[in-house]
Amino acid sequence: MKLDIVFENDFFIAINKPSGLLSVPDRKQSEPSLKDMLLQRYGHIYTVHRLDKGTSGLIVFAKDEETHKTLSQLFEHREVEKYYLGLVNGSLVNPSGTIDAPIMQHPADNGTMVIHAKGKDSITDYEVLESFKQFSWVQFRIHTGRTHQIRVHMKHIGNSIACDEFYGDGKPVMLSSIKKRFKLSKHDDDERPMLGRLGLHSWKLKFDFNGETFSLEAEPPKDMRALLQQLRKNA
Repeated sequence: MKLDIVFENDFFIAINKPSGLLSVPDRKQSEPSLKDMLLQRYGHIYTVHRLDKGTSGLIVFAKDEETHKTLSQLFEHREVEKYYLGLVNGSLVNPSGTIDAPIMQHPADNGTMVIHAKGKDSITDYEVLESFKQFSWVQFRIHTGRTHQIRVHMKHIGNSIACDEFYGDGKPVMLSSIKKRFKLSKHDDDERPMLGRLGLHSWKLKFDFNGETFSLEAEPPKDMRALLQQLRKNA
C-alpha cells in the first residue's frame, strides 16, 4: 500500500490513513498496521496518537524519542487542536454545541465505551456544516482523546456516525436510499454501497513544535466526497 504523506520533516511524519487500516498493531498481531509499514520504511518510528481502524485521515508519528516525548505531551496536555469531519444519521436538534459527557470502558469489556459518571472527562464541540434529509455533514473538535469519543458522544445525543457498527445501526449508505429515480446498472446484479465503512475522518491538526506552528490537513477520501456530491445533488 502506498503511503499518503501529508507532511514530513526530520522530526515527524503526518499520514492520511485509509479507513480499514490499523494505526498500530493489535494484541494478536493479526493484520498489518500503518506503524508496521512505517517501521519497514524508516527503521524507527514512535506512536504519538491513534485513530480507530475505521476512521480515515490525519495521524502523526514521531521519528525519534525526543520528538515522541514532546508531541505526546502536547496531545496529553490538550495543546493540539484536533478537528474531524463526519457524516451522521439524521438532523441535529442544535446546529452547534458542546457535548461534555464522561466516557469509560464498557463493564463487559467488549471493546466498546459508554457514557458513565465514573468515566474520564470527555469534551466534543460540533458544528453542522450541511444538512440533508437523512444525514448531516458535521465538523467536530475534540478537546480530549478518549477511545471512540466522537462515536460515543454522537450516539449519546441520538445522531450516530453513519455506518457505525458499534454505536449505530452499521447499515451501509446506498445510492437508492438517496436518489429518487435510482436504477441499477445493466452490468450490476447487486447495488454497491456508496459508503460501507465508518463515516468519520480526521481532518486537521494544529500545534506548535520547535517554535513553529503547524496546521496540517487531510482531504476526505474519494468515497466520502462522492457521497456528499450525491447528497447535495438530491437534496
